[in-house]
Amino acid sequence: MAKEKNTASVLAFEKKLVPSDGFMYGTIWENRNDKNSATPLKLKEKSVRGTISNRLKAAIKNDPLKLNAEVEKPNLQRVDSCGLAMNQDTLKLSFTLKVLSGVEYPSACNNQLFNDSYTKAAREYIENEKFTELAIRYAANIANGRFLWRNRVGAENIEVQVKVLNSETGKEWVFDATEVSIRNFDSSTADIEELGQKISQALSGEPDFLLLDITAFAQVGKAQDVYPSEELVLDKNNSKSKKSKILYHVDDVAAMHSQKIGNALRTIDTWYPEFEEVTTGPIAIEPYGAVTNLGKAYRNPKDKADFFTLFDQFARGEALTDKDSEHYVMAVLVRGGVFGESDK
Repeated sequence: MAKEKNTASVLAFEKKLVPSDGFMYGTIWENRNDKNSATPLKLKEKSVRGTISNRLKAAIKNDPLKLNAEVEKPNLQRVDSCGLAMNQDTLKLSFTLKVLSGVEYPSACNNQLFNDSYTKAAREYIENEKFTELAIRYAANIANGRFLWRNRVGAENIEVQVKVLNSETGKEWVFDATEVSIRNFDSSTADIEELGQKISQALSGEPDFLLLDITAFAQVGKAQDVYPSEELVLDKNNSKSKKSKILYHVDDVAAMHSQKIGNALRTIDTWYPEFEEVTTGPIAIEPYGAVTNLGKAYRNPKDKADFFTLFDQFARGEALTDKDSEHYVMAVLVRGGVFGESDK
């Protein structure tokens, strides 16, 4: 009888950090805790006349007459924008985060041998590590307001309020986000560790889930622009009637995609090979360490630092070279995804 292959061609994991969309409101810093003072932010449409600023062909840029004729052409655009009211100086961003257990159980796996070996390895990790390192980092990214993205830049004050919704204790924390680094995870505090413990307990199955209500306040200045998520424009029609920038909203309230918030929360990877040599800082947990805006994959399979190389060893019961690699593998599984391997 042929020996069963320890290969799963169908293998998937559901994400265990599940944020909602983030909803954006305007308020005043001194009245930030008065719920009645916050008003939903609406998108505004602008029609603007820009200039031609893209690279031109050599035949045009080297001919002054052709260059003048080109730059005289109006660059007409219709765009969405969003900003605070004239009497508001603070952005309020609210969302919920659900933390789920069950990382040790794939949502789909078509090979029992692989399923058994992976489950054993994952349970050993949970028993020994209890997701403590990952949870502290997730908690730090909540506390430092990384999920505010561009709205975090240039803010005079940033406060993050976190409340447990599925607990009788109604535990709450308040963080000064400006005091928590976004470059590393060395500035842990007692409150961050306490929040991290709640997250690690949920990921470990004690209890089965954790539901957090998270509200951030960023004092960006009166009437300043704020930045919801931008929609991907799939219709490439160049008609002037089309908007060139479309911002995200839910029921006319400016909002941030849940995917963008999730990306910020899982920006915890300081274990990639080039971390000490680059100024990028932590990157989001991805199978190949992809940072799309830099066009760079920091976890190249040639270096045997990518998820699939490490996961194949881990899931089949082989010891990885260090704990950091284990943390990374489990963080990708918390992220979720489809990781099947050809059995040919």
